Amino acid sequence: MSSLRTSPTSSLSSPSHLSAPLALLAAVLLALAGLVAVPGPAHAATYTASVTRAVADLPGATERRTGYDRSLFVHWVDADGDGCDTREEVLLAEADAAPSTGAGCAISGGRWFSYYDATSYTAASSLDIDHMVPLAEAWDSGASGWTSTRRRAFANDLGYAGSLVAVSAATNRAKGDQDPAEWMPPAGYRCRYVTEWVSVKHRWGLSVDSAERSALTSLASGCSQTVSVTVY
Repeated sequence: MSSLRTSPTSSLSSPSHLSAPLALLAAVLLALAGLVAVPGPAHAATYTASVTRAVADLPGATERRTGYDRSLFVHWVDADGDGCDTREEVLLAEADAAPSTGAGCAISGGRWFSYYDATSYTAASSLDIDHMVPLAEAWDSGASGWTSTRRRAFANDLGYAGSLVAVSAATNRAKGDQDPAEWMPPAGYRCRYVTEWVSVKHRWGLSVDSAERSALTSLASGCSQTVSVTVY
């Protein structure tokens, strides 16, 4: 590579004497020699902590509902083009007994356990896919400042199993857009719920208000789970 280290008066150092092909070749040789920095692939960050520590680490902020509309979070979508939308993907992933799928990913048969009411269901039509952190709550907690692309990604998040949960339609609608200070599932499932709620908040960089943090702190004190999520 010493031939590339020319003096200021060398013909190789003068743009007027360096043809486009030679310039390209020189750039390639420099990169191969390690003289030019070539960026490597980006690595997604992972957040890991006990659920109690994870609650404490969440940023705090006052919630504001101004401007919210459910249509700002486009869902359900067929992100991978396999014919099944996000709702159907969750039903297939969470089934205790695998259902059959027909044309257009129509689901029949199967069995699901809804931990919001500790009940099993055998009809997909009896189930809703719950956004663990409701769309309105996400808006209040930071999503109001997101791009439409990020809101769409949040609303269809298959990258963390706790983001979207198949539960009975009745319990999903009873929960509505309430946070853990206002609604919780049965006692035996509260540690799971708190862990998944806090995990989603960390994954998407969402804040908590004071009442929510107080409830989460109290609930998490009796839980041994660990929060471990890839930060989106």
